[in-house]
Amino acid sequence: MIISLFTSACQIKNDSTYLLIGSYSNGKTPGISIYDFNLKDAGFKWVGELKDIPNPSYLVVSPDEKMVYSVNETSQGAVSSFRLDKSMGKLSFVNSQVTEGADPCYINIDKTQHFILTANYNGGNISVFPLSSSGEIQPMSQRIDFNEGNDQPVSHAHTVVFSPDQAYVFATDLGKDQIIRFKVDWHDINQQFLKKDGAVITLENGSGPRHIAFHPAKNFVYCINELSGKVTVFHYNPEGLTPVQSVVSDTTTVSGKKGSADIHVSPDGKFLYASNRLNNDGIAIFSIDSNTGLLTAVGYQKTGIHPRNFIISPNGRYLLCANRDSNTVQIFTINRQNGLLSDTGKEIRLDKPVCLKWVTK
Repeated sequence: MIISLFTSACQIKNDSTYLLIGSYSNGKTPGISIYDFNLKDAGFKWVGELKDIPNPSYLVVSPDEKMVYSVNETSQGAVSSFRLDKSMGKLSFVNSQVTEGADPCYINIDKTQHFILTANYNGGNISVFPLSSSGEIQPMSQRIDFNEGNDQPVSHAHTVVFSPDQAYVFATDLGKDQIIRFKVDWHDINQQFLKKDGAVITLENGSGPRHIAFHPAKNFVYCINELSGKVTVFHYNPEGLTPVQSVVSDTTTVSGKKGSADIHVSPDGKFLYASNRLNNDGIAIFSIDSNTGLLTAVGYQKTGIHPRNFIISPNGRYLLCANRDSNTVQIFTINRQNGLLSDTGKEIRLDKPVCLKWVTK
């Protein structure tokens, strides 16, 4: 399987980057689409797509940008790898492995490119896969189950995030309202890369922790809670996460539930953004106190239907939002003074987009 990223070297510009879009795919619609995105004026151009990958609903790019990995969000559950040759302009399928956990919805990679991790939503577990020196996914080396026996409520693993120093991995359990910390053991990578260290943060009942964002410069951590529609602010230290604030992101309720989804901090660390679904589709905007990390609501930007993942451009100029049920990726400009968003009127139209990633050119 090969995607042509570019047909001519003369098309490559210093002010442009690749935008990878992962989607829910039925085999006939694109699973991964690739666009040339201009960081100067938000112009974009379609350059390739891949149709025969089952539901690559979350992607991660290796730190050296030679490989791309995706989950295959199905009841069987799998991960896939793709080789990215930027000089030749090709993305080629390499291999897949099963996750032994249903509906993997998040994937991550360590900075040394030795392992990828998945959070398996309906499996209630996380999976660890070694990587070969060439980036190929090896058979699973470790599976950590959150459910024990007939536990109620049932676990739903939703994210696996490395701490900035790569000493820990934090995993959210949406079903049990917990964030679980694992120690990364670089001396036992063959069998037990992740070790439970007893650090478990239990949030209020009905929170549904989903995604986590670390501040780029300070020891602040932010968690978006899908079911309560709140953002929980933590201070991060060697002992773990200390909650210091809870603020509302989603102000509406549908059938007694909220629908918050994703969370990101601006590259300059001044603003935080959180997407919300179900009814009040949009992105909540908060300013960040540089001394305490506490949030203050400054605005709310309406989006298309069912905004899932969104991404901020490397230069901090644009925010792109994947609207699953509108079949669009909307492009907003960011006001760097107050954090507010403005709709450019430009949008990428494609089926069921749910994940966005940048790759430099």
